[in-house]
Amino acid sequence: MLSAAGIEAPAEASCGSVSCFVVIGSQQQVAPTGVLTMNLNYTYTPNEIPPDGVATIPFANQQTKQLILANSQVSQLSTLVRTATLDINYGLTERIGLAVMVPYKSVSAIGQIGAGAVSNTNDKGIGDVMVKVKYNMLPTLRSMFVFEMGVYLPTGDYGHQGAPGQLAESTLQIGRGAFGFQPGFYQTYEVLPHRLNQFLSGSWRYSLRNSDGYQFGQEYSLNAGMNVVTVPWLTLTEQINFRYKTKDSIQAALYEFRGAPFNRAVLLDGNIIDRPVPTTNSTYVAFSTGAVVNVFDYGQLYFIVQLPLYRDFNGNLQQEISYVFGMTKSFATPPLF
Repeated sequence: MLSAAGIEAPAEASCGSVSCFVVIGSQQQVAPTGVLTMNLNYTYTPNEIPPDGVATIPFANQQTKQLILANSQVSQLSTLVRTATLDINYGLTERIGLAVMVPYKSVSAIGQIGAGAVSNTNDKGIGDVMVKVKYNMLPTLRSMFVFEMGVYLPTGDYGHQGAPGQLAESTLQIGRGAFGFQPGFYQTYEVLPHRLNQFLSGSWRYSLRNSDGYQFGQEYSLNAGMNVVTVPWLTLTEQINFRYKTKDSIQAALYEFRGAPFNRAVLLDGNIIDRPVPTTNSTYVAFSTGAVVNVFDYGQLYFIVQLPLYRDFNGNLQQEISYVFGMTKSFATPPLF
């Protein structure tokens, strides 16, 4: 693309890419008193343009305070997000638990507008760490209802440059550059003891505006499913995942990129005010299926594939089939209380 000054910049668009999300019970539950549960998982989440193509993906340049509306055909655009996450849960009491999630993210993106040059950006590193406090409101032998409050810490890198001297767009950064909050709940009930259980979980994520004037949209998720123990060492998990995200916003002036013969961004409104970033909102419904295998005492391996059922990404990149691999191990420690 071209900036308002006619200087060539990377062909990056506000991709609004999402992360693969599934429910893993050992991450959601409150561990027994003194039990430390560790989850290590890897998610593979590709995001591609719809089959009918896109032509209106905007450019949100937080560095120059510009929101540029695009009207040129996107030849190619994709984002691949790979995340390895260490999730640690500890049971303080039978009702109260603590959790820490440390993600290591890799974000790779490629973009080309019309016949312009192909632009690539790659970044990796520790993402935004989340700390949770959990409270089990309904501890019985067959059921559990957990309320949790999570806080995202701005530990992820937010200074990656897609080209020398040019910051990559906010949606392509490892971190969000601001604190975030995520209240949520998790409910489970053993329909058939030690054989079949159902679960329901939901959350709301709210991110503060960062120092560049960019604020990621609010995210709402709701998940429902069941786990079926087929044989003592094999459990099958089936779930439906729903995610709704509102538009991001940026404090910027408004431009419009015009193609040949102009090939430049034209100023529409020079006032730097809070503006919604078009096409960064989405609605996503998926079916996830997988298996959990007991491989050693209190240890498990799991593999889950997430298949899109309904996708409305407002003309932007849409999430494709995603995968989750992981392992869980629990350790008994002396109780703190």
